Amino acid sequence: MDIEIVIGSVLGASEYVAEALDEYLQTKGHNCKLHFTPSYDEINFSNVIIIVTSTHGAGDLPDNIQAFANSLKDASLSGCKYILIGLGDTSYDTFCDGARKMESLLSNAAATIIHPPLFIDVLQHPVPEEFALEWLEQVVDKL
Repeated sequence: MDIEIVIGSVLGASEYVAEALDEYLQTKGHNCKLHFTPSYDEINFSNVIIIVTSTHGAGDLPDNIQAFANSLKDASLSGCKYILIGLGDTSYDTFCDGARKMESLLSNAAATIIHPPLFIDVLQHPVPEEFALEWLEQVVDKL
């Protein structure tokens, strides 16, 4: 299966998670493409999409994924299937709001979420890629 991994990152944690997912999925025979600066035109929405994003500032998406998110506002993505992983810090009241915004945009564009999203509290999971991999092992058969 071909999988697009879309990354929203400020400090690199989302990148580490995405790279760990990519490595794991490739060992399972999947072909993955990482999008560190995602562009709507470069994503094949007929593939499964994995979005891994942190939250920045007052609940905003990271700068590197903002243009991609803006392009989803007028998109029609029926038939697109995705899973979502958000990284955040529960000491902020905007915990994982970036990921929640992506979920809302994709839902409004008629994309289908395959499994309930994973919201990782980096205070509880200082190595978030390990927690994400445990979760993905339970979800991979749904892809």
